[in-house]
Amino acid sequence: MALTLYFHPLSSFCQKVLIALYENGTPFTPQKVDLMDEKESADFKRIWPVGKFPVLRDDKNGKTIPESTSIIEYLAQHYPGPVELVPKDPDAALAVRAQDRFYDLNVHLLTQKVITDRIRPAGQNDKFGVEQARALLRTAFGIIDRDMAKKTWATGDAFTMADCAAAPALFYTNRAVQPLAGTFDNVAAYLDRLMKRPSYARALKDAEPFLKYVPV
Repeated sequence: MALTLYFHPLSSFCQKVLIALYENGTPFTPQKVDLMDEKESADFKRIWPVGKFPVLRDDKNGKTIPESTSIIEYLAQHYPGPVELVPKDPDAALAVRAQDRFYDLNVHLLTQKVITDRIRPAGQNDKFGVEQARALLRTAFGIIDRDMAKKTWATGDAFTMADCAAAPALFYTNRAVQPLAGTFDNVAAYLDRLMKRPSYARALKDAEPFLKYVPV
């Protein structure tokens, strides 16, 4: 196959790309990378020296594309499918990109901050940074809760790249940071719809054997 995805199924940003691939049934070769394995890590860094996944390799076009949003944008341009994850209409596309960045910057990264602090070496935790992240997450959820009172998906009636970003971010928040139901019920209902979406249900099934490693 022309496309190879270097990823790990537990990674939330990798799940974001998997959702996009599964939505459109895009053929690809999955190449799971264990960064704790010296050989696998070294082999991966020959593909992408930064050593962060996901990374998409397109042998047909001779391209290596890192970073989840860039990968989904690339797929939309070069390997489009029936689900238009990035709309062709400029205004609609701008709305999708804005929501995509909102979820990545204001939910995804902050959730990672809280969770990864739990696996820092003893005495090197960032209590202040975690408290800041939790406060910003509450602000973000307030915005999302108001927004999702009137919408099915992140930008309206159509499932897009923004929903690919929202699904793993909200899943890990709900699982390991704070339950959404009871405080942010519209967000919780949105997450329930995302988890029932076949593309994300499949990505979650891929991740299931590894979820026990997420510190809660």
